Amino acid sequence: MLIADDDTVVRDVVRRYLERDGLEVAIARNGTEALRLLGTERIDVAVLDVMMPGPDGLTLCRTLRQRGDHTVPVILLTALGEEDDRIAGLEAGADDYLTKPFSPRELALRVRSVLRRSPAPVGVMPVDLQVGDLIVSTAARSVTVDGQPVSLTNREFDLLLFFITHADTVFSREELLKQVWRWDFGDLSTVTVHVKRLRSKLGDQHRVQTVWGRGYMWSDAAGAREGQSTGADD
Repeated sequence: MLIADDDTVVRDVVRRYLERDGLEVAIARNGTEALRLLGTERIDVAVLDVMMPGPDGLTLCRTLRQRGDHTVPVILLTALGEEDDRIAGLEAGADDYLTKPFSPRELALRVRSVLRRSPAPVGVMPVDLQVGDLIVSTAARSVTVDGQPVSLTNREFDLLLFFITHADTVFSREELLKQVWRWDFGDLSTVTVHVKRLRSKLGDQHRVQTVWGRGYMWSDAAGAREGQSTGADD
């Protein structure tokens, strides 16, 4: 995994903690070093500081996603605690974020969570699933719409797979956070932003409906569409 932060103490404490957890850790002191490592090393998860010099964490995350790299999970470290700042990180393509100061143990748990690739949470074997023109390959972790590939982050893919394999069942944001993210607690806006991004990427093929006051549901009904709602559960 990659840790990119200009704070020496943060880098050293987090590195020691994660190495004790059995992870191999690469260190970057700024965004330039992080970008080089992301281009030359096999990185399974990147922990990026939002405020570091050079390309900051948000910029690096956007760069990864814009160049089509949706396979590297990104966790952002930020001293900014406002909801708009957290949402900006998720909309940039981040899988998760932590606000400083944070517990190294919590970071380790988040790293383990985003590294979890197995389809076990949704209880399916590697197969191709088709809903209209939408095809999901659980083995290749790929998605196509009308024959065209759709680039999803790992978390977006997990969320889509969970919805499809639990069609016509309503899940609250708390339940989705626990079932897909494997978190017992967390910021519910994480779910909201990921649903919004999933709807946008799938376009007319999305069937994620908002059930007011309850949460979200993937509808198997032909032609079911919902994406114009606003509010707490949008």
